[in-house]
Amino acid sequence: MIVLGIETSCDETAAAVVTADRRILSNVVLSQLDEHRPYGGVVPEIAARAHLDHIDRLVGQAMEEAGMGFADLSGVAATGGPGLIGGVIVGVMTAKAIAAVHSLPFLAVNHLEGHALTARLTDDVAFPYLLLLVSGGHCQLLLVEGVGHYALLGSTIDDAVGEAFDKTAKMLDLPYPGGPSLEKAAMPGDPARYTLPRPMLGRPGCDFSFSGLKTAVRHIAEAMPRPLPERAQADLAASFQAAAAESLVNRCRNAMTALSQSHPEVRTLVVAGGVASNQTIRTALTGLCGDFGYGFTAPPPRLCTDNAAMIAWAGIERLRLGLTDGLDFAPRPRWPLDPDAISVQPRVTARPRDSARDAAQSTALAARS
Repeated sequence: MIVLGIETSCDETAAAVVTADRRILSNVVLSQLDEHRPYGGVVPEIAARAHLDHIDRLVGQAMEEAGMGFADLSGVAATGGPGLIGGVIVGVMTAKAIAAVHSLPFLAVNHLEGHALTARLTDDVAFPYLLLLVSGGHCQLLLVEGVGHYALLGSTIDDAVGEAFDKTAKMLDLPYPGGPSLEKAAMPGDPARYTLPRPMLGRPGCDFSFSGLKTAVRHIAEAMPRPLPERAQADLAASFQAAAAESLVNRCRNAMTALSQSHPEVRTLVVAGGVASNQTIRTALTGLCGDFGYGFTAPPPRLCTDNAAMIAWAGIERLRLGLTDGLDFAPRPRWPLDPDAISVQPRVTARPRDSARDAAQSTALAARS
């Protein structure tokens, strides 16, 4: 079984050919960093146009590197969502065209499921496992019970951790893309120099929050002279990174504690998504897994960021189960892995009503009028 995968959900145009015995025959990724760098972030219209300009060439390159013709394929998989809808449309329509012309099954893959199943491609991890999915747009803890079977344990109530990394990097005048720049800047830094909050620390549940941490960094950074002193920049980057890692560890600890009662067979933590490349976070989570007797798995960094090999592999997993899609599939800008999960919203505690106070205020207003 051999599947061509196409990924165009954000700012990487990618194509890959993967086999059912976990061989990556090709994995071509074209980054759009130079196009988006002047704007400090991804511009959806620019991303969609770049995908359209390059997708045909990249598919051809992936097939050539794999030494395959379309007749050798068992199916064509493409990211069907979630993502920037213009880019998703480009990838889906390209995959549909190839599938229609060559009479191949078409597989619409949830981008998050691509990340969720990558550990099965790289390390043959068995179901079930605990997944920490961390990227620029997502921060979730999920119980992965099988292909298409995910239970959301916790999500962010505000920023994703990758978004917090990127915005913090911008506050520290670090170059785009922010996440890798901040990790590099933090290497010589002192993570104990600045006292930063650990949002949600000690609270029950598995939800995340990073806006308070980001705001604390902003207050410190705004009080510094410009240009930022190199030492202070490194120390603040390291302090932020340590706080983010500790927050992730705390939420994962809660998940592991809960699963020890409800799903004792879960013995592996998988971390996936772009932020899974961060070595400080990997080290912290590895230590947590040692405390709980869990195995720890993270894909190599090149397969943590968006790529088409993970989409091809998810396509193989779905094709094995006969989960193909019709050519009338509609691309989805939003597509939760656990559609039954209740959306996580910020907790707002209403102030109890005081009838006497309200009556007095009404009387005073009436007197003034």
